[in-house]
Amino acid sequence: MTRTRSLRIDRIACTGQGLCAELLPELIHLDEWGYPVLKDRAVPARLHTHARRAVGACPRLALRVEDAEP
Repeated sequence: MTRTRSLRIDRIACTGQGLCAELLPELIHLDEWGYPVLKDRAVPARLHTHARRAVGACPRLALRVEDAEP
């Protein structure tokens, strides 16, 4: 059984540096002010590694990958 994971953005902590969108453009794009917007919260299995890299690179720790609720 494959675990479903989802992305979460802490909008208060985020300062809009945009690194997450560079590392994970399949799921994140930037709005007109440079803040991330999720295209889809669900993280496909093929993107788990990329999502973890984006989370680890966030300078404000504003991006998380969580197990999705059933």
